[in-house]
Amino acid sequence: MPNLLPDAGPQRVIAASNFVYTIGSGLYLTAGVLYFTQAVHLPAAQVGLGLGIAGFVSLALGIGAGHLADSHGARGVYAATLVVRAAATACFVLADSFWPFVLAVCAATGAQAAGVAARSPLIRHYGGDRPQQFRSYLRAVTNVGISLGALLAGWAVQVGTHTAYQLLVIGIAISTAASAVVLVFLPPVAPTPATADGGPRWIALRDRPYLLLTALDGVMAIQFKVLTVALPLWLVMATSAPNWLISGTMLVNTVIVIAFQVRASHSIDSPKAGGSAYRRSGVAFLASCSLISLSAGIPAWAAVALLMSAVVVHAIGELWHSAAGFEVSFALAPEHATGQYLGVFGLGAGLAEALGPGLLISLCITWGRPGWYVVGALFALTGLAAPLAVRLAERRQHAGQVQQAQLAAVAKALDGDRTSAGLAP
Repeated sequence: MPNLLPDAGPQRVIAASNFVYTIGSGLYLTAGVLYFTQAVHLPAAQVGLGLGIAGFVSLALGIGAGHLADSHGARGVYAATLVVRAAATACFVLADSFWPFVLAVCAATGAQAAGVAARSPLIRHYGGDRPQQFRSYLRAVTNVGISLGALLAGWAVQVGTHTAYQLLVIGIAISTAASAVVLVFLPPVAPTPATADGGPRWIALRDRPYLLLTALDGVMAIQFKVLTVALPLWLVMATSAPNWLISGTMLVNTVIVIAFQVRASHSIDSPKAGGSAYRRSGVAFLASCSLISLSAGIPAWAAVALLMSAVVVHAIGELWHSAAGFEVSFALAPEHATGQYLGVFGLGAGLAEALGPGLLISLCITWGRPGWYVVGALFALTGLAAPLAVRLAERRQHAGQVQQAQLAAVAKALDGDRTSAGLAP
């Protein structure tokens, strides 16, 4: 079990804010979809469509917020995204039909995507020599908060009343707003212009290998929706397992991540190792999806055993996938454009938000058992492609570093010529 309390200072403030925020995330991840289907009584297909629309809306917001965080200060931009998300989440209680639901979830999801990008410069600035490791640590903290939120969400799901679900939504909004308040104790980070040499401002969008990695990570990130969208609906609609197992699956997943995420990241200390971890995670997700597909039409005890086994296997794949993403996204991004690059990398998560719910509902819920095998194969093939994409990105990064060194040498030589000629100021 990792030490979940860092030394006093900025890291502790970031961790505390993250912890408070993720209690609300646990509430939402465990029962958010069920709130809209069971309390608001929207059809599952409409919920999937609305979440997909929200995902598309959030795609561009991460890049913009990351650039703002680089150039105007990350702390203020990040806090603003938290305040917007808290207000948007509170509006869920007013969403009594499809379009109000879409508007509210678009605002909340967009603010979430913007917040992930805006926080990245804070992690790089205060994360020490290896911000990837601090990011893994934060993910362990995240899952402590999610596990607490999942327990509370289990109560709301078991009670099942409209009031219980509304209290759940209010709890999410309060948690998000409180995490913004904690950031008052974080020292600000000085703005850093995206470029210092008059070059293009949106350099991340010109980095094609990094964009390819972003796309592959986005496909792989659909796995996060397996446990929060597909599995709850599958458990309720296709198996004889008890409804309380929804919280149980989330708790098992979070406990594994809490205990092993930092440890898993220790060995993934280079982009090459990250590519290999992507490949292993794809195989794990294929195995997990196959186990879930077998849980329909069997006795409750057998369904529980299969689903819990699937969650354990899925969690192992999630450890590898997350550690791989942390490593390649930071290691292949230039320091002066961390927010912008991580905002671009967040497009992958945006693709998962946009396409994941609808895709999983269509394949795994509407189609049924065969759809689980298709989804698992998609993860496995994506993992196989990741090492090649990592190699391409490393080559581009090396070529860029060589070019910068050559330009610096030329500039130094020109300055020397000017000085010798008596032209220097």
